[in-house]
Amino acid sequence: MDQSERIPTFPAAAALLLRGIPSIVIETLLSRLVAVATERHPRLFDRLGVHAGSRYLIDPTDLPFVVILHPAATDGRLRVLPRDTTQLRDARIGGPLAALLGLVHGSYDGDALFFSRDLVVEGDTEAVLALRNAIDDAEIDLSAEALHGLGPLRALAAPPVSHILPLVERLTGVSLSRPNRGGLQHGR
Repeated sequence: MDQSERIPTFPAAAALLLRGIPSIVIETLLSRLVAVATERHPRLFDRLGVHAGSRYLIDPTDLPFVVILHPAATDGRLRVLPRDTTQLRDARIGGPLAALLGLVHGSYDGDALFFSRDLVVEGDTEAVLALRNAIDDAEIDLSAEALHGLGPLRALAAPPVSHILPLVERLTGVSLSRPNRGGLQHGR
């Protein structure tokens, strides 16, 4: 990551609006996204090995909540909690939402984010590295996963999304999909 490149932050007004949404709604949507991703990439959490039992606190620092990801859990694999949670965790990965999404989509280098202090890692760094490698190996694309989660409706949603998404990415500077995919594919 070039030093002149600034990580966009989630607009404060939008973050304020998110406070009004019950956490169970956000948790349900994010849990569905994780479920679809693990269905489409069944070895995603297998690659974690002994770290599958770790609890990861994902901290989008510009949002009013944090996410606990516990890959080995059979129910409640993902929880959305208030920012001031004291939930037990093995590792914390914190940074602006744009940096975390860019890390998932491979548009930002994790080491560069870490050394520029745009990304903070605390706790079991070996577990964090295992999670990062598992996500990189699976080549997760959250937009494609979300579309896939629409089931039969994805055929209707994919064409407009494939036109709108690049525009939103250009306007915001936030990576909403994996680069160089040649467009979203609704049939995958």
